Amino acid sequence: MNPRLRLVLASNNAGKLAELRALFAALPLDLVAQPSLGVAEAEEPHATFIENALAKARHAARATGGAALADDSGLCVDALGGAPGVISAHYAAVELPPGEREAQRAVQDAANNARLLQRLDGVPARRASFVCTLVALRAADDPQPLVATGRWWGEILASPRGSGGFGYDPLMYIPALGLTVAELPRELKNAHSHRALACQQMLALMREAWGL
Repeated sequence: MNPRLRLVLASNNAGKLAELRALFAALPLDLVAQPSLGVAEAEEPHATFIENALAKARHAARATGGAALADDSGLCVDALGGAPGVISAHYAAVELPPGEREAQRAVQDAANNARLLQRLDGVPARRASFVCTLVALRAADDPQPLVATGRWWGEILASPRGSGGFGYDPLMYIPALGLTVAELPRELKNAHSHRALACQQMLALMREAWGL
């Protein structure tokens, strides 16, 4: 049996950690969020998901001296030229209240959703995709990063529906399922999401390249 590998997740997002832990449960991995190891968030100055994911993975691997996994993801709306894209998490300028991080994230999410609806006001074509790019490194100087990308297609509703998930989930309607992402049970979301699609690719890559 292969020994378990500690894989540091380069994210402070509790919702993302829970999703990825469930999706990677098939491999002998202990997925640990970087804040629990005292690692600060990396800068994300790049214009593409893959560049930001690689930067975050290298930062976490360098800080912890081991393997790391980073995810850069966001919403891309066709009618907005792919926006909000890599700035999805901070699409709206908002003054965050002091206090707990998840409460601040909820305020930011609500502002992001409001700005998106404002920009799409009067726009009939609302095709969009959630995009997730995963990068895994065995070490900060790993010359062969593993890269996987998943895209989940849907359309943006005129008003939010559902109370689950986070981010733009209440606005993203998936026609094939007849529900918004925020209305999906966790098990169904984890089976169909952009993150699930990227994770399926990453699981295969880790088994092949890392022998897990």
